[in-house]
Amino acid sequence: MTVPTLAPSDLAPADLAHLERAVALAAAARDRGDHPFGALLVTADGRAIEAMNTVNTGHDPIGHAETNLVRDSGQQLERDELAASTLYTSTEPCAMCTGAIYWADIPRVVFALSEEALRDLVDAQEGVPTLALPSREVFARGGRVVEVVGPVALPGATAVHEGYWDED
Repeated sequence: MTVPTLAPSDLAPADLAHLERAVALAAAARDRGDHPFGALLVTADGRAIEAMNTVNTGHDPIGHAETNLVRDSGQQLERDELAASTLYTSTEPCAMCTGAIYWADIPRVVFALSEEALRDLVDAQEGVPTLALPSREVFARGGRVVEVVGPVALPGATAVHEGYWDED
């Protein structure tokens, strides 16, 4: 199932700004030696919680940006705040992260680079093949609707990955 890529102009200005911040967090993660993924959660009242990938620096194979964000957000927010928030991420969440988002009751996800486009850049991470399982397919198996917006054509979302996976 190929979903059309949105132009940045297709997003509301606030959505675009948050998505660009997620890409900046991905660049910061890469700069410190982690995989280039970043995410933030924005509550209905505008509070933002940010997270980056910690797979390398945290020696944590499940330290994906979105999983870290869901864990941190769950500790800082009430359940009803999570259920009224939007999660922005530099790259489409993997199946593991999508499950975490689902179980946290986060109703909306906005992402830049698609899982399919990421697979075009890297077919394995540390020798482990990537999962070819888009987030929409995972969410579709759940008992509630999660709005998914993306992919969004942000050049920085691809650029942050360029050359990185050749280093692994």
